[in-house]
Amino acid sequence: MNRRPYILAETNWKEIKAQPFQLAILPWGATEAHNYHLPYGTDNFEATYIAEKSAEIAWNQGAHPIVLPTIPFGVNTGQPDILLDINLNPSTQLAILRDIITVLDRQGIHKLLILNSHGGNDFKMLLRELGLPFPNMLLVTCNWFQALDKSKYFENGGDHADEMETSIILHLFPHLVLPLELAGDGAAKKPKIEAFKQGWAWSERKWSKVTADTGIGDPKKSTAEKGAIYLDEVTKTLGNFIYQLSMIDKSDFYE
Repeated sequence: MNRRPYILAETNWKEIKAQPFQLAILPWGATEAHNYHLPYGTDNFEATYIAEKSAEIAWNQGAHPIVLPTIPFGVNTGQPDILLDINLNPSTQLAILRDIITVLDRQGIHKLLILNSHGGNDFKMLLRELGLPFPNMLLVTCNWFQALDKSKYFENGGDHADEMETSIILHLFPHLVLPLELAGDGAAKKPKIEAFKQGWAWSERKWSKVTADTGIGDPKKSTAEKGAIYLDEVTKTLGNFIYQLSMIDKSDFYE
């Protein structure tokens, strides 16, 4: 495989010294159980692939992003009893981000995109806090799994080890997926109070009380073909976004 100049882990100091980068992309995932059939690294595999492929699309259009290594741990405060679900507190994420942004800002890369791959991560408040001490930085976060209408690609809904995620991993890493007949059905309980169901009230899900198999969404109709089609569309969408974000003048951001 050829060395990709937009992947920091693959490039070298000789090349990057001569290459001004417009945007740093930080994929951020999690390490956690995904029903019985998917690997613990599901969110990280997705984050890495989608960041790299989307950056390639933007690079080929003339942009110059650089993809940083994926952060493999996320916020899993609602899953303390699930074996080896590794938790990073939001305050830890804030410290990590501050250090990374300090480097970027000092070295003249004044745009950062956090490409989030885990529902438990929420970077908005962190970027609000970091925006004040780093006024030269454009700090952006996006959830790739919200970029498209999933219902156009998958029959069953859900948000964790569901038909979408299972189809993606079946396409990317089929050898890591157990037979679907071994998967749980992903049935999930909902709060009894209507305000939570409607979405205008929130409380953290206590994972073991919500789902018996750690999944939320039935994966049984997943296929590698569905995963390939969805990934193609989502990376095209994100590639265009990364291109636009790379090329835009920070001082001329609004219309």
